[in-house]
Amino acid sequence: MKAPPVAHARFAIGAVVQHKRFGFRGVIFDVDPVFANSEEWYQAIPEELRPPKNQPFYHLLADNGDGSYVAYVSQQNLVEDDSDEPVEHPAIPGMFEGYEGGRYRLRPEHRH
Repeated sequence: MKAPPVAHARFAIGAVVQHKRFGFRGVIFDVDPVFANSEEWYQAIPEELRPPKNQPFYHLLADNGDGSYVAYVSQQNLVEDDSDEPVEHPAIPGMFEGYEGGRYRLRPEHRH
């Protein structure tokens, strides 16, 4: 049986994105080509909101105005953030250097 096609990642590491439904913003620090979190995490999403697993999922350093956290979000729920405002998250300086044109540059020691 052939595996379903996998969508190509629309966003790159360092891109600033916004969640379509919940409005929080974040900077991408890792990309999974398909869902790679726990089944328990996946099942905790209400069924009517649960995204398909065969799409890229992004690890974000996120901020919602009330606090900073790490988020795991499907590609279908993200849009490019066009505010040109940096994201406030305490882990950003250790992982990225410089912010320009709506993107962060990954520090050389984190590239692979």
